[in-house]
Amino acid sequence: MNIGQAAKATGVSAKMIRYYDEIGLVRPASRTDSNYREYDAKEINELRFIKRGRGLGFSMEEITQLLSLWRDRGRPSREVKAIADRHLADLDARIAEMQAMAATLRHLSHCCAGDDRPDCPILEDLTAGQEPGPAPVQRTTSRRQ
Repeated sequence: MNIGQAAKATGVSAKMIRYYDEIGLVRPASRTDSNYREYDAKEINELRFIKRGRGLGFSMEEITQLLSLWRDRGRPSREVKAIADRHLADLDARIAEMQAMAATLRHLSHCCAGDDRPDCPILEDLTAGQEPGPAPVQRTTSRRQ
């Protein structure tokens, strides 16, 4: 199967397949006499494995490790589990961080009147801890006496 067919079969773009080949994530594909890449069932499965790993948010380094373990049928499953558990802990931490950000923004948005007045707690929060900028120009009205 050529690279276009492999891309369709796996959902991985031809550009990404070439990239994975360049960085050594996948083994170099065999070549035809015309120097076109050819992919067999084993390579298609590896590309699907990579796509699924990316879909689960694994980094390229983690996918490299997982792919190596997958290829090694004698591997201890604890090594795979350790990678998955580290990734899960990272995801949980990122989720907690994002939930905290959402709660803060939700509160700030609730506190903002969203009307024609210039005061805005959202902007005040974003500038908290910063040096004050130049003072706004105050318009004065001259009174004739």
